[in-house]
Amino acid sequence: MSPIPLNDLKRHNAPLATALKQASERVIDSGWYILGGEVTAFERDFAAYCGTASCIGVGNGTDALELALRALGIGPGDRVATVANAGMYASSAICAVGARPVFVDIDPLRLTIDPASLAAKITGRVKAVIVTHLYGRLADLAGVRAVCGDLPIIEDCAQAHGAERDGVRAGAFGALGCFSFFPTKNLGALGDGGAVVTSDPALAEALVSLRQYGWATKYQASRPGGRNSRLDEMQAAILRVKLPLLDGWNARRRAICARYRDALPDGAMPETGMDDVAHLAVARMKDRDAVQARLAGAGIQTAIHYPIADYDQPALRHLGLLQSLPETARALAEIVTLPCFPELTDAEVERVVEALA
Repeated sequence: MSPIPLNDLKRHNAPLATALKQASERVIDSGWYILGGEVTAFERDFAAYCGTASCIGVGNGTDALELALRALGIGPGDRVATVANAGMYASSAICAVGARPVFVDIDPLRLTIDPASLAAKITGRVKAVIVTHLYGRLADLAGVRAVCGDLPIIEDCAQAHGAERDGVRAGAFGALGCFSFFPTKNLGALGDGGAVVTSDPALAEALVSLRQYGWATKYQASRPGGRNSRLDEMQAAILRVKLPLLDGWNARRRAICARYRDALPDGAMPETGMDDVAHLAVARMKDRDAVQARLAGAGIQTAIHYPIADYDQPALRHLGLLQSLPETARALAEIVTLPCFPELTDAEVERVVEALA
């Protein structure tokens, strides 16, 4: 019996081979490889998809977060509130601009930011909040807004392409929405890529400058903090092929997670409605190690997203951020990621379900 992988990019991209090759050849034949027509077209289409006025393509998802912080003027001495269970991506961006993360505890079911914990952490030095829609699950944006007041909200949408609530899609709730197009994402390129979406013209203008050395005009760097972080033409062309298919892929991911949820104990996974695009099928298991061993014995790959809290990362320990976040600590000891990708067959899903029993 064939092993069941956590993800399978070859299976995902194989049906698109002809369209992807045609898109690649179009770019090669154009002779224009950076910030050309493909990027412009993708930025237009993705902004429309997200329901924002602008999309600015950048080099990757972490750059998207860093440049969003810089566009807001966040820098040394500032604090930015975020969660500690999301792989250190937001924290690394915060540290890159010279600010410091303030860690907030999580909701025990959805594993996203807990507004009540956030309210207790907001002080005068906190200048922004990064809300991570972890595993594809939209966080409680209404609750976050209620405690944030005028603080700008940056959405980390790297795992939530297409998630929506009350007709509003991920990226359109906050001042800025940051996306990754890493190949394993729900909308993935064939290399690195990222974007920031916004409906604020001033922030869009700042981001266009920041992604290219801080230029106001060519070779005139007028904005501090600029860098070289551009979505390239090849990846934009690939993403244009995939964007029209995203909603269908998300629907299949939801169906897989719903089947797992039905087979698991109550509270192991949240419901998968439109506000969850099931980027990762993450469940809570008190006997996680035994479950992983059992699935491995059945040829089923699992993983842990993510095993180390940001405040306990060796690279951040010198900042003295170690603190008590009880829900975060409990979740890290119990979470396990099950196979979930659009091409996973019903038979494979049932094999996973049987192994979980």
